[in-house]
Amino acid sequence: MLPQLSDVVVISVEVSDAVVTVRARTRSGVPAGCTGCGQLSTWRHSRYARCLSDVTLAGRPLLIDLSVRRLYCENTTCPKVTFTEQVPGLTVRYQRRTPRLQGLVEDVAVVLAGRGGSRMLRILNIRLSRVAVLSQLMRVPLPPLVTPRVLGVDDFALYGGTYGTLLVDATTRLPLTLWEGRDAERLGRWLRDHPGVEVACRDGSLAYRQGIATGAPDAVQVSDRFHLWQALARRVQDIASAHRGCLPAALPPISDAAPASVEEPLENTTADTRAERHARRLFEAVQALIRSGRSHSSVARELGLNRRTVSKYARARTWQEVVRRPPRKFSTLDPYLDYLQQRWDEGQHSAKILHEELQAKGYLGHYQRVKMAVAPLRRGLPLDEPRERPPSPREAARWITTHPHRRTPHINDRMPRLLESCPDLRTAHDLVRRFAAMLDNRDATSLPEWLEDLANTGLAPLTGLARALREDRDAVAQGITTPYNSGVNEGRITDVKLQKRIMAGRAGVRLLRHRVVLIAHLRRRFADRPTASPR
Repeated sequence: MLPQLSDVVVISVEVSDAVVTVRARTRSGVPAGCTGCGQLSTWRHSRYARCLSDVTLAGRPLLIDLSVRRLYCENTTCPKVTFTEQVPGLTVRYQRRTPRLQGLVEDVAVVLAGRGGSRMLRILNIRLSRVAVLSQLMRVPLPPLVTPRVLGVDDFALYGGTYGTLLVDATTRLPLTLWEGRDAERLGRWLRDHPGVEVACRDGSLAYRQGIATGAPDAVQVSDRFHLWQALARRVQDIASAHRGCLPAALPPISDAAPASVEEPLENTTADTRAERHARRLFEAVQALIRSGRSHSSVARELGLNRRTVSKYARARTWQEVVRRPPRKFSTLDPYLDYLQQRWDEGQHSAKILHEELQAKGYLGHYQRVKMAVAPLRRGLPLDEPRERPPSPREAARWITTHPHRRTPHINDRMPRLLESCPDLRTAHDLVRRFAAMLDNRDATSLPEWLEDLANTGLAPLTGLARALREDRDAVAQGITTPYNSGVNEGRITDVKLQKRIMAGRAGVRLLRHRVVLIAHLRRRFADRPTASPR
């Protein structure tokens, strides 16, 4: 039942409601190795008692009162005169916990950190404060760092406006280290201290590009394809924002006789709501200051706005472009509006009866919603039928970047009208599809031609992207053609955020590094263990 006591002689076992106490002693005449030189000795000097805590037994703490020998070292050249024998699997020098209990404390500390680990150990009837749990955690040595052949580099939000850098072995998918900041100098120093990196996966960061070039000049740099696609999608969204007036063209026309006009300017629309009046005031103030020759930073300081907000209002052609329009929420009553109109025309004006009839047809909503829906009919007004809103710039960008085979019939119906009404969005759509074909086929031969067409579009977001990609063209080509990417980095960054939240965001960099590295190896160790199938 207690295999850790197989090498000692058990004298007695006392069981109480609070604790289980085992009294034992080591066997006499059995040679023990000196802790200084390793030579075996049986020459006893004396005995003394050690009190050891072990894992709980039947829910009770287990204490082991162990009598051990102090022996003379028979090696005359050894600096130790006497030493205390150690029992494998039961005792460790300078430790009052058995290896089993110490391993349990360390694993709980790695998984749950200080306060959470202390609570979990209390459930297991092991009393340790959160400070003691953190102390045991920091005593756990990190696994030896092996220089990876394929290195992943990415940044993550540490706290506030401070960012950190995470390095991951892309082959084993295990984190290597992390630190505060994302400067090129420290990354280059780490690479020089750990030579042997052949491939480095990163995003489009200039700092990481320079750090890899200085620290590992022979390494092949790979610009991650996800970040490339994300950068292109953001530029498409910027184009859609600049052409917000074209987005209503995606909606189906109201009738063939009177199609909805999408080219009509929106400057004459009055600001009715509070948000619209606020947007109009800010738009007029920003535009007036920009026309006077002021910079965006000075306008932001004078108006008390963020510089990005000022840039957004300065780029807009009308104040309607910057108004936040919340999307209309779908109502569960919408499929039954035609039936409500039919029953109202037949003379049924009781909202209660109409609600009961809708329930029989499968409507699960509340009576109050039906009552509010028929209220316009009582005043001689038509039903408030659902009106489809035009797509937002983000939705339009998602339509363009979605693969044609994965688009829904709803998107396929509206996309041709949108692209026909806006040549700039059609240009962006064609360029996106060409880049997607390069990614699908892993063929970068047409990349120079694509970058040339991107730069010649005359669209500021795309020309800026073309300039950035040209500076990093070799890494972009590697990202398109090679199987290496930063996907494992993104997964590890998600894990870093989880560990930060477990510690309520109060973890220092040293503690966070310790937990991120150790918990990854702990999961790998337990994931490799075979599990017994239930009988």
